[in-house]
Amino acid sequence: MSWLNILTDTDFTIYNFPLGVFKKDARAQPAICSALGEYVVDLDALHELGFFRDFKLPKRFFRKDSINDYIALGKNITQAIRHRLIDIFSEGKRANSASKFRYLFLHQMRDVQLLLPLNIGDYTDFYSSKEHATNVGSMFRDPDKALLPNWLHIPIGYHGRASSIIVSGTPIHRPNGQSVVHLKEPKPTFGASKRVDFELETAFVVGRNTQIGETIEAEQAEDYIFGMVLLNDWSARDIQQWESQPLGPFLGKSFATTISAWVVPMEALDPFRVPSPKQEPAVLPYLETTGWRSYDIELTASLSSQSFDNHRLSVSNTKYSYWNMCQQLAHHTSNGCSVRIGDLMASGTISAPTPAGYGSMLELSWNGTKPMLMPDGTQRTFLEGGDTVILRGFAEKKGIRVGFGECVGRLN
Repeated sequence: MSWLNILTDTDFTIYNFPLGVFKKDARAQPAICSALGEYVVDLDALHELGFFRDFKLPKRFFRKDSINDYIALGKNITQAIRHRLIDIFSEGKRANSASKFRYLFLHQMRDVQLLLPLNIGDYTDFYSSKEHATNVGSMFRDPDKALLPNWLHIPIGYHGRASSIIVSGTPIHRPNGQSVVHLKEPKPTFGASKRVDFELETAFVVGRNTQIGETIEAEQAEDYIFGMVLLNDWSARDIQQWESQPLGPFLGKSFATTISAWVVPMEALDPFRVPSPKQEPAVLPYLETTGWRSYDIELTASLSSQSFDNHRLSVSNTKYSYWNMCQQLAHHTSNGCSVRIGDLMASGTISAPTPAGYGSMLELSWNGTKPMLMPDGTQRTFLEGGDTVILRGFAEKKGIRVGFGECVGRLN
């Protein structure tokens, strides 16, 4: 139990303590924070009050504009700090002293500005949902040969654009680019995308550096993963379809990628482990993992407009991902590619086995051929100006709930 009165259905329970960065106001310095209920927990203020004294951290260590240096402390320290936060906010001796100074380190979340929590040097987007890959392959290729021959052997991915990753709440501009009406009769025109889409994804944050030439074994990959975020990899499908001949995504993806303001540490998600989907044919030895390496995290995508709010579009789950995070990171470094703290590795669209759980409008409207009816009587095949997409994710089991908050973007 916590001495702080929080709702039981909050994403930010005492079992969570995600990491983020906030500013009290426009003129304040950024600082690393956590969350509990509807409150932002100022770690810099707690440090000044002496609650982290035994960790021997420099003064004002938490007064930073990203959590990268915090991640670099290593899991032994960051996990100990997380347990300290649980101790501070649980009923007991330390809590009695903390509650007296609550006005110094607790701020209503609605009263502060949440910032991009990471300094992201590199960003990779995988293609790890078999259901999503099958749906896309069925639309644009032979449905009987929806998956390309390599898909069941390799965690497919592409290197994205880290500079266009933005924090939840940042507006999305409609991108310009080349597109064609029919690929068989290519007469490209240039203009605003008519097929802007969302992608329901998560991403993991790299927690340790490697050197060029160094590889990470799949069995040890969890040591290099700090936490997870929600991610919306906005897509301009008409631009993407034309430019992906023959290479992969480029301008159709690089205009915006939204992540949640909170990074949930992997230890908070540990109670929600589940077995990964069975992989057939068997993967190559360097991709083999033992134990439960997937997570039961429910994901939802909702749509709001000027005339309706929070219309549920999709309900999916991270447990459907064919390739788990350990396999993704092992494959990413198998050629000696180095990774750095703060690098972001996205899952790719996570679609459920049934249409109610498809993770993009491309699938939900089946490439525009099946318009979706909205609460106000309008229809959608892709996003329209003024539409707001809200992604949410949480895990819950035996009274323990851990969530990510929201990942929100409004298309202008």
